[in-house]
Amino acid sequence: MQKPISPSPKSPFLTDIKTIRDRARERIERGAVTEGYDADRRLVLELLNDALSTEIVCVLRYKRHYFMAEGIHSESVAAEFLEHANDEQDHADKIAKRIVQLGGEPQLSPEGMLTRSHTEYVEGTSLSEMIRENLVAERIAIDSYRELVQFIGDRDPTTKRMLEAILADEEAHADDLSSLLKDFRD
Repeated sequence: MQKPISPSPKSPFLTDIKTIRDRARERIERGAVTEGYDADRRLVLELLNDALSTEIVCVLRYKRHYFMAEGIHSESVAAEFLEHANDEQDHADKIAKRIVQLGGEPQLSPEGMLTRSHTEYVEGTSLSEMIRENLVAERIAIDSYRELVQFIGDRDPTTKRMLEAILADEEAHADDLSSLLKDFRD
């Protein structure tokens, strides 16, 4: 049972230090998840695992496109694909780390990864199709992360900040791909 917050004599907005100290000793096995954690941890872990699957599928799609890119403009486009693949891997790593911090386990088994992912794995046959499919995936990721950020709100500020940073990267990726697409019309 969570103890009520009692204002400190120094500040009416802060819990007194003795209460904070006492709560820190309770349920110590939870690590970073303290009594003040206000979100539904089980649901947040499920949503983060879905986001993890999404990022891994994006890494795989970008890597395939990086290796399969060919044609007169393929070198610069392939470099963009590789940069995005590395960014998506960084996102996956951050999400997996946060899952562990919240006392969960990152679901890294390939089994079911595509069903948990918000984006699809589309191989693409031409450079323009690869760019287009990656842009579609980025747009899906943008909407997914925006909804996740709104859902989590202020109940888990650490996860919210992480997701907002990932969202900003996904928006930058979409902008990059949109610019590339203007040069490639089938």
